[in-house]
Amino acid sequence: MKLAILGAGSVGSTLGRAWAKQGHTIIFGVRDVNAPKIQTLLMELGENAQAATLAEAATQAETIVLTVTWDAMPDVVEAIDNLDGKILLDCTNPLVANQLDAALNLAQSGGEQVAAWFPGAKVVKVLNQVGWETMADPQYGAEVATMFYAGDDAGAKQIASQLVTELGFEAIDAGSLQASKFLESIAVFWGQLAYGQGLGRNIAWQLLKR
Repeated sequence: MKLAILGAGSVGSTLGRAWAKQGHTIIFGVRDVNAPKIQTLLMELGENAQAATLAEAATQAETIVLTVTWDAMPDVVEAIDNLDGKILLDCTNPLVANQLDAALNLAQSGGEQVAAWFPGAKVVKVLNQVGWETMADPQYGAEVATMFYAGDDAGAKQIASQLVTELGFEAIDAGSLQASKFLESIAVFWGQLAYGQGLGRNIAWQLLKR
């Protein structure tokens, strides 16, 4: 699968590394393709990875992974005309200055806002609930972390589930895109535990069933 990952920070680079190992082709959409950290990342990943502008990356793939900070979203919206018919995996959280204990008070969820910015895209909220460290390794002893996802398009959700499972998570369908508000609340609570309570970033969620 060809995946365009918009952003190459901690989350974007972690996901790119993991999916490249699974044999996917990764196109990082970034502001500066010649930035030293981008070139280093491409050298690490080899022939399965390349870098392009935000618009070029989005054009070249049918599945887009949005990993930029909320503060950077205006630049993304300006750079990309539309994503009509494409799958858009929204890994963002509507945070103030990217602080996990400070969420914006939006009239709708961040996932729904992303869908409003790109009305032709098939948006799935996913990979927003834990830190990049867990994305790199969802295994906690004998248990694996749970990753919830939410969206309105069944085919897009199937792709999201596949990609999340390939990372090593247990993928759980949380419902329609309106459920993004719950997944974003979980992310804020994760920040409270990680930073406010000093539990650190290597914490994750697991859904127990019987």
